[in-house]
Amino acid sequence: MKFMTMTAAGALIAGAAHAGGVAPAPSEPLVMAPAAPVMSTDWTGGYAGASLGYGAVDADGNVDLEDDDFDFGSDDDDDFDIDIDGDGALGGIYGGYQYDFGTFVVGGELDLNAANLDFDDDSPLDVFDEGVSDALDEDGGASIDAIHRLKLRAGYDAGSALIYGVVGAAYADAEIFGEDFSDTGYVVGAGVDYQFRSNITLGGEVLYHQWDDFDDTGIDFEATTAQVRVGYQF
Repeated sequence: MKFMTMTAAGALIAGAAHAGGVAPAPSEPLVMAPAAPVMSTDWTGGYAGASLGYGAVDADGNVDLEDDDFDFGSDDDDDFDIDIDGDGALGGIYGGYQYDFGTFVVGGELDLNAANLDFDDDSPLDVFDEGVSDALDEDGGASIDAIHRLKLRAGYDAGSALIYGVVGAAYADAEIFGEDFSDTGYVVGAGVDYQFRSNITLGGEVLYHQWDDFDDTGIDFEATTAQVRVGYQF
């Protein structure tokens, strides 16, 4: 009897082995490594920095030579059309505050710039008599000596980069034929800031400015500037 029982057990074990064997022990579960987190930058806060760049300027309009500002005592026509351009360098400091809503950033900025944007010497002075032409040449033609801007900035938070647009007011000091003038116009443009180290940004900005009838002179001024900016975010 005992022999028959052992024989039956052996047959069952042999049948199980023939059918595929004893089930293997469960293997260790495969654990996936977590994905590296995407770095994000919060642009909220104050900032300040310095900028340096290049500007191209253009002036056109009608100048009255017997105006109180331009009285050269000419016997020629009392006014003349002017259309001159020039270029030069500008640079200064800036500061502002902005708030990061997640993907949308908005803020305000003030920048102050000294400029040396001189108009070309080949202005149309040959329409006057020699005395007036000499007086205009001696007075140095025209130049923009400072540009200050109060800007609203709004842009897209792309992580370590901020891409933004600009609209605002632009104030300029100019010297025209030896006389000082100033006026406020508008500015529009675009720029980008890149945070390449903690709290340190490197960027660039291209802006277009317009001043109509600059300080009641009859001359319209426009300027396009491109500046490199280095800043610190608080």
